Amino acid sequence: MSRADTVIVLDFETTGLSPNLGDRAIEIGAVRIEGGEITGRFQELMNPGRRIDPFIESYTGISNEMLRDADPCEAVMERFSDFVGDFNLVAHNASFDQRFLDAEMARISRRRFGHFACSMLAARRIFQDAPNHKLGSLVSYAGIPVDGMFHRALYDSEMTVKIWLRMLDTIGDRHGIFDAPFTLMRKLCKTPKRAVDAFLAAGL
Repeated sequence: MSRADTVIVLDFETTGLSPNLGDRAIEIGAVRIEGGEITGRFQELMNPGRRIDPFIESYTGISNEMLRDADPCEAVMERFSDFVGDFNLVAHNASFDQRFLDAEMARISRRRFGHFACSMLAARRIFQDAPNHKLGSLVSYAGIPVDGMFHRALYDSEMTVKIWLRMLDTIGDRHGIFDAPFTLMRKLCKTPKRAVDAFLAAGL
């Protein structure tokens, strides 16, 4: 049974909100954790084949000049697909990253084998008293030091790893569930908030 602390946590920066509307990835960052320890990192800019607009430049800090000499999305995604392998995946607001990962991998006729879990949905259930569940707010809520810039893919992945592991620790402390399986976290994300304690009290 795959463990929730053995996953790849990833984040995309993109030209817009929807690959179905033609938006493309411009950066991928990912951190591999095994048994709760970081065992690998991946970060690359990727050239989407067109200029990005000023809002995206300002929001991400990624400029058209930075992307000009980057490898095309297809080349980067070949390497990233090899990095991912058959690991399960975690992202903050995972539906967004899942759409882009699947769309970019489809362009190179590859697919993922692992399943996704959403750290934002999990945090809504574990940290119900947080002011909101944006990544930056959760980092502040959890007292995690900030030493980089949000909205860059690798940094957001690093911060998501810390939130994810903090949630696993919290589940262990509150409910005695250590070495939680990945399937439990996926089920937790779909559990109504009012039913979380009963769900976790029932154990595995």
